[in-house]
Amino acid sequence: MNITVSGRNFDMTEAIRDYAENKIKKFDKLLAKDPGTAVECNVTLIVEKYRHKAEVLIQANGMVIQAESITGEMYASIDEVIEKLDRQIVKHKEKLSSKRKSVSKEVIEDHVVLAEEHERIIKEEKFEMKPMNPEEAAMQLELLGKDFYVFTNTKTGDINVIYIRKDGNFGLIEPVK
Repeated sequence: MNITVSGRNFDMTEAIRDYAENKIKKFDKLLAKDPGTAVECNVTLIVEKYRHKAEVLIQANGMVIQAESITGEMYASIDEVIEKLDRQIVKHKEKLSSKRKSVSKEVIEDHVVLAEEHERIIKEEKFEMKPMNPEEAAMQLELLGKDFYVFTNTKTGDINVIYIRKDGNFGLIEPVK
C-alpha cells in the first residue's frame, strides 16, 4: 500500500504522520485482492482556524473511496475519517458478495464543478475511463457518496451519466445516436 500523508497550514509532526499511516494500513488487507495489487492512498491533513480536517482518497482494484472529517482536534479527525472509510468498505464488500459481481475499474473522465454565481470552472479532475455496466456504476456512485458519476457503458461504448434522483432511485443519461 502506497500511503502519502501531506499537511496544509500546519507543521506536521512525525507522530501525526505515523498515526495516520498506521490507521490507514489496516485497509490494505481489506482492499488488496492479489498480493501484487497496488493500493494508493492520499491523506491530506488541513488546519483552518480552529477546524482540523482529514481527507482520505483510496484507489484500489479500480474503485475509489473517499471520506473527510472535520473536528476540533487532528487525531479525532483522523479517527472519524477512518470510521467513515471502514463503513464504506464494509458496505461495498457486502454489495459485492450479495450481487456476486466483481468490482470494475473506476471510470470518471473529467469532473467539472461549476460555481453557481459566475459559472466558472473552479475544479477539474481527470480519471481513467474504463468500461462498466450501469449497475457497477451505481455501486461506484454510492461508494463515492457523490451526486453523479460519469462512466463508459460496456454495452454501447458511449459515455453515460448516472445520478441519484430525489426519490432515492438512480437516473441514467445516455446520448442519442
